[in-house]
Amino acid sequence: MRSLAELEAVFETPLPTPDIQSAARNLLRASEEVIEHWVVARGEVPTREEREGFRLLALHRQGATGDPSFNACRETCREVAYHYNLITMQPEHADITDRLYMMGLVSKHLYLFISGKLQVAGLGEFCCSSKPIRSATDSNQSFTKET
Repeated sequence: MRSLAELEAVFETPLPTPDIQSAARNLLRASEEVIEHWVVARGEVPTREEREGFRLLALHRQGATGDPSFNACRETCREVAYHYNLITMQPEHADITDRLYMMGLVSKHLYLFISGKLQVAGLGEFCCSSKPIRSATDSNQSFTKET
């Protein structure tokens, strides 16, 4: 599993790449790894199972167990899966570049939500635009769960 800093770099990489299918797979995998960080921070082993054909959705379900505020990113995870399906099931579509761009934005939103949630307890109901995240002065803060 890559560090959160490495994952942030994935979401900051300009899109599209010459290989759109590969870029979509990379965004999906990076999104899974972001949730893996949340699961590991809770002291659990990330699941290898899938829900509706996606490990991302199974990881989200695991991460939400016992923490209702984590459900705030449920639809974000579903949108990542939706855009992945659009890209991989219709690779010749005229809007393929736009679809990859949207997948990148939604994946980055998931990253911001979870990395913020790891920094500030109870962030879930405020999403990634929460004031504590915007006002953080130390960009090198630890991404560990507060207990």
